[in-house]
Amino acid sequence: MMVEQNKEDDLVGGMITQEVREEAKEALAAVGWAAPSGSEELTSDDPFVRSIDASIQREVGVGLDELLNPAKVVNLERELYSLRSELATITGMEEGFEVAGLSTSECDGGDGGEEADEIRKKIATKETSLDLERRSVFRGWLKNVFLAQAVLSFFLSFIMASDPGLLFGNFGWFNSVYNMDTSIRVLGFWWWWLFIVPSLRSRRPSGAEKKALDIAFLGTPLISLVAPAATKDTVIIWAANLFVVVSSYGYAFLVGDDDDSDDSKKPGWLKFIFKSLDFGTGKERGARL
Repeated sequence: MMVEQNKEDDLVGGMITQEVREEAKEALAAVGWAAPSGSEELTSDDPFVRSIDASIQREVGVGLDELLNPAKVVNLERELYSLRSELATITGMEEGFEVAGLSTSECDGGDGGEEADEIRKKIATKETSLDLERRSVFRGWLKNVFLAQAVLSFFLSFIMASDPGLLFGNFGWFNSVYNMDTSIRVLGFWWWWLFIVPSLRSRRPSGAEKKALDIAFLGTPLISLVAPAATKDTVIIWAANLFVVVSSYGYAFLVGDDDDSDDSKKPGWLKFIFKSLDFGTGKERGARL
């Protein structure tokens, strides 16, 4: 009879512990905190990413997309979650202890030996790096720098493609090196793909402009590769690249970007390409982190 009573007490104790754990998880979810989705891909809609975005807005006043390195912030947060979970296990916290939304000290049961000390050092290093990254905001003046860079590259590339002697005629190497004039002319129309479009994309545009620049980034190298088979006039090829960029803007703004939100309608290879183009622009959270 006493054994049965003890089993019943243990069962009740286990139920209470589980209830408390569930209530804690619900409370964290209510304020926006959630654990990362294991080894699955993280997207901007993932609760873990949304919780990071919400906390940055509270602390810094901007969203995750407005940081210089949003992907690095998500990576660091995910690594810290794993390290804190490991620390909680090593230092004797209860099984299944949820560390989401908790500080390192709240996840540390104390002691744990050298292994725990090593994890604490890693956590401290990553927390320092994370604090710096969370406060590194992509300012408006930096966007203007990229825009100025694109404008400068536009005029520079035209001169390179049409008459590079205006820029380099006074240099001895320009006249002495074989075929240098042609090489610079070719570089002039490739400038669209190498500098102009990337500079515009570095401003992290959204909506129709982002779609236009994604198309242009794919279209300009294609034109630069194919057009020389039809003409050797580098000015015409440069103009063809300009036409591609202008047409990309026209198509994106006329058609709109409503279809972009439905990835299910896109073939796998196209989703991979656009996901790759998003790397470094703040949208790469859709990729494996």
